[in-house]
Amino acid sequence: MSEKLSHVEDIKTKSDGLRGTLKESLNDNHTGGLRPDDEVLVKFHGMYVQDDRDRRAERLEKKLDKLYSFMLRLRIPGGIITADQWLASHEISEQYGTGTIKITTRQTIQLHGLLKHQLRPTIQAFNLAKLDSIAACGDVNRNVITSAHPQVSPLHQEVYEYADKISDLLLPKTNAYYEVWIDGEKIYERSQEADPLYQDRYLPRKFKIAVAIPPTNDVDVFANDLGLIAIIENNELKGFNIVVGGGMATTHGNPDTYSRLGSVLGFTDTEEKTLKAVYEVATIQRDFGNRSDRKFSRLRYTIDKMTVPGFKAELEKRIGFELLPERPYEFTERTDRYGWQQNFENKWYYTLFVENGVIKPDQKQFLYEVAQLKVSNFIFTGNQNLILGEIDEAGKNAVESLLIKYSINKDDSALRKNSMACVALPTCPLALAEAQRYLPELVTKIEPFLEKYKLQDEEISIRMTGCPNGCGRPYVSELGFIGTAPGQYNFMLGGDRFGERLNKVYKEKLNEAEILTEVDTLLGLYINERTEGETLGDFGHRKFFAGN
Repeated sequence: MSEKLSHVEDIKTKSDGLRGTLKESLNDNHTGGLRPDDEVLVKFHGMYVQDDRDRRAERLEKKLDKLYSFMLRLRIPGGIITADQWLASHEISEQYGTGTIKITTRQTIQLHGLLKHQLRPTIQAFNLAKLDSIAACGDVNRNVITSAHPQVSPLHQEVYEYADKISDLLLPKTNAYYEVWIDGEKIYERSQEADPLYQDRYLPRKFKIAVAIPPTNDVDVFANDLGLIAIIENNELKGFNIVVGGGMATTHGNPDTYSRLGSVLGFTDTEEKTLKAVYEVATIQRDFGNRSDRKFSRLRYTIDKMTVPGFKAELEKRIGFELLPERPYEFTERTDRYGWQQNFENKWYYTLFVENGVIKPDQKQFLYEVAQLKVSNFIFTGNQNLILGEIDEAGKNAVESLLIKYSINKDDSALRKNSMACVALPTCPLALAEAQRYLPELVTKIEPFLEKYKLQDEEISIRMTGCPNGCGRPYVSELGFIGTAPGQYNFMLGGDRFGERLNKVYKEKLNEAEILTEVDTLLGLYINERTEGETLGDFGHRKFFAGN
């Protein structure tokens, strides 16, 4: 007997191609939210329904509805937009939402605080700028990310183009997005929107793809459902190692849930074979993924149920050829290349540090004036930063003047520059603790310890999430903090510097004072007991977890 499908599966199959009753929900002026089923469907259109949790008690006391708003996330494969598109995004953010632009860990931007009546005009304005939010959320392939800095390789552009090709290949075929948000008219009958990939059920859960260009692993390729590792030899792209089954989310108190790093299945040596493999990995997840319990519906659980050899055999059957043996590669960095850098065509790039992806008012005005110069494109990184790219010498001088005008060059610690946090409170409904609002404060309190032990320049990665869902990829950091309750975190330790080893629980349910005591003690041990060249993550793994 087949397992009972989850309620979300029923919503998807009955949604008329993701249309549901979204139009009716949008026209309902009795609430700032949507009908329950439409809250599920709107994710496929790149939005989440949220509310201000800081004000829930106050509004409940006054017998008011929750203070609903929406988060809108764009689909930007590879994370590159033009100066004109940045200007449009700036103007839209000024007119709608909170005014803040947030860079995500998936090389795109999102706006928070949009009210229901602002959704259509916001999406229509982005559409005019040739930007959309189709499939930025939901049980589909999400924004495809790729190594950000063109300085990594002369073939960066060739590899980057795969992000766009994969995004197009795995895009849902329904026209619901344009009907609901752009012109309000039905374009095709559902029967004309045949979708061989997603059919009428879509995927069991979200699906994330990353393309890495060694020696940098800025995309955390092993933390994705599907990863491509570019193999470049003698200045020629030879193909990709195919990695499957990575993922971060766990559930507190449920030991059957776990994080997993992706497994390398093999190598593809042509574009046709690579795209075929990508597509069929998605179809296997569609057909074999768990649709009854969403806690176990990501690809990693599918693979572990099938086994890696079993999954590979099914993939090779579907693609019609055998994968070649894995090619050698090496990752030697994961952080972004800050400040001015020059690529192989002598074009200049400036990487701006954006703490936890939240663009501050002075940075926003600086970027607005840079965009007005029309001397640069804008590249979002998987580390939530922003690269101003393809700048000539004259443009560099103009940007440099604006850097001075807005005092942008600040002497941030290496730890701060390697920090990452999810949004968490007050808008994320899953958050158990603070993250984005609190991590900068915690880093400030840790920095004196770094000075004490002369570790200010050490590229230690620190990541924090408000729940175990893993949106900030905390399980592949050297210092990880996972929210368990307000002001309380599990301390994760032992991840490596380049995202190739998961960390483990070092201490549970610590408050701030306990975290600071533990970090101080840990750094002292590290200084006294480390071996030559040993990173903090490697030291933590060796001392506390080796042999476990």
